[in-house]
Parts: sequence; C-alpha cells; structure tokens
Amino acid sequence: MLENYLPIVVFIMLGLGFGVGPMLIGYLLGPSKPDEEKNSQFECGFPAFDDSRMYFNVRYYLVAILFILFDLEVAFVFPWAVVQSQLGWFGFVAISIFLFLLVVGFIFEWKKGALEWE
Repeated sequence: MLENYLPIVVFIMLGLGFGVGPMLIGYLLGPSKPDEEKNSQFECGFPAFDDSRMYFNVRYYLVAILFILFDLEVAFVFPWAVVQSQLGWFGFVAISIFLFLLVVGFIFEWKKGALEWE
C-alpha cells in the first residue's frame, strides 16, 4: 500500500530540490563580501528620506484600483473575442452591457477628477 505514495513523495522531493537547490547552491558558491554600503537599506537607488509610515495620497490607490479594474476588463474581453461567433446575440448583448458599465464608471471617475495627478 505504501508503494502507491512513492510517486507523490518523489514529486515532493523533486519540487523541493528544484526550489531550494538553486538557492542553496548560490549561497554556498556565491561570493560574500558584505560591507556597510551593501547592507544599507535603499529604495529606487537612493537612501530613504522619510519614515516608512508616511502618508500617501488616496489618488495613488485609486489609480491602482482603476488599473486593476481595466486590466480585468481585458481579461474578460479576450476570451469573449475568441468564442464570440459561438455566443451569438446573447454574447454580444452581454459584453455590450459589460463594456457600457465600464465606460460609465470610467466617465464617472474622470468627472470626479480621480485621474488628475497633482
């Protein structure tokens, strides 16, 4: 009965080997010459200039949410375009309503000034 689990154990061991092996090889064979400059914290190539808990404008998050929203729109439109001929009028009306609601939301956000960056 235990021989039925052998492929699972082999699969787990191979997964761990492929995941941990390269990191272990890099750690063991890679050069390690730490100094103060290498160990210092940095962001975008320059030292941090403020506290990490500083205030971010809510527009930053709003633009990020809008990007995700319109990115998901593309994720729905591409599969629809592939099977559009099979869906007929029902698929056309469904995607038209979907796109109409997205356009209305986009216009609402535009009028509210969410896309203005100051």
